[in-house]
Parts: sequence; C-alpha cells; structure tokens
Amino acid sequence: MKVFISHASSDAKIAKRVADVLREAGFQVWDETQILPGDNWGAKLAQALREADAMVVLLTPDSLHSSNLNYEVGYALGKKDYKGRLIPVIAVPPEQLPKKDIPWVFYKFQIIHLPDQERGQEGLRKIVQKLKEAE
Repeated sequence: MKVFISHASSDAKIAKRVADVLREAGFQVWDETQILPGDNWGAKLAQALREADAMVVLLTPDSLHSSNLNYEVGYALGKKDYKGRLIPVIAVPPEQLPKKDIPWVFYKFQIIHLPDQERGQEGLRKIVQKLKEAE
C-alpha cells in the first residue's frame, strides 16, 4: 500500500519519523525527497496523491494553517479509493491543539493521538494497525 503523509513543512521531523515506522512495517511512503532539483513540485505532489492508497494527516497548529494540507485532504475526501484510509493524527500535546481548532471533518474518522513525538510508540503502532486494517 502506498501512503501519503500530509503535513506542514515545519513538521518534517515527525513526518519523517512516521514515514520510517511505516516503511519498517512494509508500506511504501511518498516524501519530498523524491522530488529532484528542477522537478515541478506541484506536478510531483499531484502524482503522489493520485498514486497513494491512503493518507496520514499530521494535525498540528502549523498544519491547520497550511493551504497545501487543505488541498491534500480535500483531494483524499473526494477520492473513493481513500475511503476508510484517511487517518488523522494529532501530533502535538492536547494543550497545543484545542479540540475546537480541529476542523469538524476530521471527527468523522478515528483520530490517533501522538502527543509525544519522541516516545509516541503507541500512537505509531496505532497508525500502522489502522493502515493494515484498511489493506
């Protein structure tokens, strides 16, 4: 299964950690390192979204203000192949992202909490488990 991780550029560290765990679990994960100098960023991003089977959305204060995240999630919500395969992940401690700040659409899905990016093994396992259930 190919997985796209939607995140703000400032959340690259946690996105890499999630990507590494998913790769170890046998998933193919797209990331920006696959864009080469001179490549059209928008075209590569669109291709990755089309080819992905699932999306993990890292919710942080920065990502909620990212127009790219809005476009990516909008695409996933409109693609039948993503049904049951959009996984929202709150990737900060709860006090940094109050419930009222999270768009209502994410509450249609099971939200996974990854509050401690350094020791969040349980949250990482839940992401893997949810993707395996969707295979």
